Amino acid sequence: MRGRALLAACLMLVTTAAACGDETAPADSLVARAVGSNKLTIGIRFDQPGLSKRTIDGRYVGFDVDVAKYVASELGVDEDHITWHDSKPSTRETDITSGITDLMVATYSITEKRKQMVAFAGPYFDTGQDLLVRLRSTDITGPENLNGRKLCAVGGTTSAEQVRDKFAQAVQLVEYPRYQDCVTALLAGQVDAVTTDDVILAGYVAQNPELLRVVGKRFSQEKYGVGLRKGDNEGRAAVARAIQKMISSGDWLASLNRNIGPSGYRIPPPPQVTEQ
Repeated sequence: MRGRALLAACLMLVTTAAACGDETAPADSLVARAVGSNKLTIGIRFDQPGLSKRTIDGRYVGFDVDVAKYVASELGVDEDHITWHDSKPSTRETDITSGITDLMVATYSITEKRKQMVAFAGPYFDTGQDLLVRLRSTDITGPENLNGRKLCAVGGTTSAEQVRDKFAQAVQLVEYPRYQDCVTALLAGQVDAVTTDDVILAGYVAQNPELLRVVGKRFSQEKYGVGLRKGDNEGRAAVARAIQKMISSGDWLASLNRNIGPSGYRIPPPPQVTEQ
């Protein structure tokens, strides 16, 4: 009797698109939630110019925002039914696993470690780690020049540790909660460089072109994906299709040219969508 009861329970799980025996599979898929409620909560960053920024008048603008809106539209959710959540790098996984957000579109690099906790659709953008320095700091030409200098990064990321471990063991690491805090410290001369992905740094150069520059020596490869609940294969496939459609339609490139192009950043070719 116990075996029959277990089999019946598994069959019920199959009808709700959850895999029998997979404890990480969500009870309902992203697709079901979008169709059933016509609303989504999407995690982004509120402070990354060119990518995702909340303006003074309360609008949300940037390439990540455009990707999120496009995906939501393909899932049948109107823009005015999106709730935007400011997800910090240190809380992205828990924001997804706890159900605070349905999707994460926040310069979220696809990594094997993160795949143990969440699922990814994408990638929707290829980038890499670089350095932001003051315009006149011509002696900093790469991460190997940072020994004895102060390097700023955002808490919850591994960017600064990567520089220390691979290039400059004597670098002094400084952490702040937001990239804007690092940029402010850089402009004030309190740190010598800021590190994260070059497309993020390009947004700050666009705001301060007479004061800042990106070194232009990329030393890692990052692929941004859309994060969602682990085990939601239906949702992941739907998001991947939406990303591919955005690329094929030309809206992907148009958004990058509009949001990132003014910084002088060289727009890369579209990525091959593989996580689906």
